[in-house]
Amino acid sequence: MRRDVLDLRRFYATPLGQAAREMIRRKVVEAWNGVTGLDVLGLGYATPFLDGLEGARRTVAAMPAAQGVEAWPAGARNLASLMDETALAFPNALFDRILVAHGLEEADEPLDVLREVWRVLAPSGRVIIVAASRLGVWSDAEHTPFGHGRPFTRGQLELLVREAELEPLAWSRALYAPPLAWTAGWAEGFEQVGSRLWPQFSGLILLEAVKRTFAVKPKLAAPRGRRHAGALKPATAGPLFGPEAAARLDRPPFAPTKTRP
Repeated sequence: MRRDVLDLRRFYATPLGQAAREMIRRKVVEAWNGVTGLDVLGLGYATPFLDGLEGARRTVAAMPAAQGVEAWPAGARNLASLMDETALAFPNALFDRILVAHGLEEADEPLDVLREVWRVLAPSGRVIIVAASRLGVWSDAEHTPFGHGRPFTRGQLELLVREAELEPLAWSRALYAPPLAWTAGWAEGFEQVGSRLWPQFSGLILLEAVKRTFAVKPKLAAPRGRRHAGALKPATAGPLFGPEAAARLDRPPFAPTKTRP
């Protein structure tokens, strides 16, 4: 069962929530390095981290029906809506960037959510998934939104992303401060020390993936009877995005993903 949107809003209004918001928002901004002229979707409860993405042509927040919705942004025309996260009311390939936060941990079918993300993501579009880390202490902190639902390891998240036909591109971690109120003022120091001394024990995993599209050669049944030599046919197009194209993507300061056995 999903946390109510009012609980999420109350948490991010606390000093601890504000510290968590800043650590996550910074990672997202660094990863995408600007969204000028792009269409951006926040799925789950991503509004605390969308404020730093300026210059987008369109920014929309889609909140799951079981969670509830709040007006966003405050004091401006509402850009948030209530939707079924497995049947988003958007056309195919609409968004260039998608941020999923508080979207997978409490989803009934996380794979269905990511398949819907794949559908509305433009070719070569990129998605960042923010999820609670199974190895971090935040996944046990029930007074925070990250202590509810299912946490993930990096390997589990990569496998889930690949099953949704998305290709892991880069990853990072955040939230090394213990989920205690007094640590809010020291969050930056914990972030710097923790990323060097115990990186595997971060509270969150941020995984970036890209939507790849390939030219597919149709399988045709062999004709019966006599076969005649036909005219020359054009060669089938190769992959639209290969390793060379991936290297040209605007890489953020995330660490590159590695295939796990």
